[in-house]
Amino acid sequence: MPSVADQLRSERERLTRTIHDVANATNIKTDHIRALEAGDWRTFGALVYIRGFTRTYAKELRMDVPKLMAELEAELGESGEFTEPPSLSGNRKGPLDFITLWLSRMKWQWLLPIVLGVAFLSVVWIGYKTFRSNHAANKISLKASIITNRSSNLPPSIQALPRSTNSNRSNR
Repeated sequence: MPSVADQLRSERERLTRTIHDVANATNIKTDHIRALEAGDWRTFGALVYIRGFTRTYAKELRMDVPKLMAELEAELGESGEFTEPPSLSGNRKGPLDFITLWLSRMKWQWLLPIVLGVAFLSVVWIGYKTFRSNHAANKISLKASIITNRSSNLPPSIQALPRSTNSNRSNR
């Protein structure tokens, strides 16, 4: 009895169809069609891909799909490669997996505007605080320069007056 792979290849050749023709009709990659015809099941990541691609390929070639699928199950069971289902628990997940899972469960339609609004208000607040601190520092330096300029423009006889007189004069 020929294998499923041999049956697929011989039926395609009997219909004189190319691999590219079948790939275009089924939307299956040519590499996967070649793997199906070679019986190279390791090319596929999981059993569901083998079953799905085989079913689609057999339908396109107008073969007896239930019979072919039963033969495929028997063939895969004999190989022992895909007898056990894949582990759903897998290895322990890391923090990045937890974060991406948490983010994928978010309702972004309402959360994104809130996050953007908070970010915008934070930037405005930081800008305002920076402006106020720079403005206060500029006022102090401006007062100091005014005091320095006034005292340097005074005649030498007044510059020699006691410090308290100059400071009272500059505050006016």
